[in-house]
Amino acid sequence: MSEPGTASILLQPDGIRIPGALPTLAAFRAWARSDEFPEHGRIDWVGGDVEVDMSPEDVNTHGTVKGAIAGDLRSLIEFTDRGVVLIDSTRLSSDPADLSAEPDVLVLLSDSLEAGRARLIPKSGGAAGRYVEIEGAADLVVECVSDSSKAKDLERLPVRYHRAGCRELWLVDARAAEIGFRLLRHAPADWEESPADADGFRWSGVLDAAVRLVRIPIRGGLVRYRLESRPGAGR
Repeated sequence: MSEPGTASILLQPDGIRIPGALPTLAAFRAWARSDEFPEHGRIDWVGGDVEVDMSPEDVNTHGTVKGAIAGDLRSLIEFTDRGVVLIDSTRLSSDPADLSAEPDVLVLLSDSLEAGRARLIPKSGGAAGRYVEIEGAADLVVECVSDSSKAKDLERLPVRYHRAGCRELWLVDARAAEIGFRLLRHAPADWEESPADADGFRWSGVLDAAVRLVRIPIRGGLVRYRLESRPGAGR
C-alpha cells in the first residue's frame, strides 16, 4: 500500500508496480535493489525518466543476436580470466550520467574493479558477496535495437553511457537484411566510431582485436549469429 500522496503506478496486464515517489536516481536505485523490484521487464532510469519496456523479444533480431555476442565475448574475456560477460538484468548505474539501466550485454574487467572505475553494489540486506548492481563505468556495453527501443538505444542511452565513462558501446541493429553494427569508442568529447576495414572488421580496444558480426541462416526460418575476431589487426 502506498503512502498518501504517493500512489504507485500499476502497469496492466503485466502487473508491474512502480512507486509513486521516485524523485531521484538514488531513490530509483534503492527501489531497484529492494525485494519489491519486479523480476521481469526492463525498467531503466534515463536522465530523470523511468522507462519501462515490456515488449516481447524478437527471436531472430534480438534474442539470438545478443546471445551470440555474449557467448563469443565470453571466449575472449572469461576464458582468458580478464573479467565477466553479463547478459540481461545486470544493472549499471552512474550518478554523473543520471543513469541506471540494464544493457543487453555488459563486459566488466577485473582491472576496472581494481582501479576503482567500477564497483559492485550488494542487494539491500543481502549476504556478503551477493551483488545486484554495478556502479561506475562498464568496459563494454552492447545494445541490440528493437522496434520498441530504437529511440532509446540510438539517442538517449549513448550520451548517458558516454557520461558514465564506458569505454566502448556497440549498437547492433539486426532488423534489416544487412546488419547494422556500430562500434563506438570513448573519446573526451563524444563517442568516436571505429571504421570498418575492407572485410567489415572494426577495431575494439577493450578486446585488443578487430571484430565483425555475421548472420548465418539455419533450418526452420531461424538464424544465428557469430562474432568473428581477428586479434592484433585492424587498428
